[in-house]
Amino acid sequence: MELGWLSAGIGAGLVVIGAGLGIGKLAGSALESMGRQPEAISPIRTSMIIAAALIEGVAFFGLVICILLAIGKA
Repeated sequence: MELGWLSAGIGAGLVVIGAGLGIGKLAGSALESMGRQPEAISPIRTSMIIAAALIEGVAFFGLVICILLAIGKA
């Protein structure tokens, strides 16, 4: 049971770090492209929001797996 808590903690940390890095890189690239092409702000913003939602969905899935490992039902 102790290893379940350890793996859940490490997994949750990695999930949060990965999601943060992914969304940070996404937002940085989107803002840079908006600055280069102001006329394309609307499609870039839409694509950025969809991609951020997908990244968050994967992060939530990873956190659910970590919670399942922590409670020992996996």
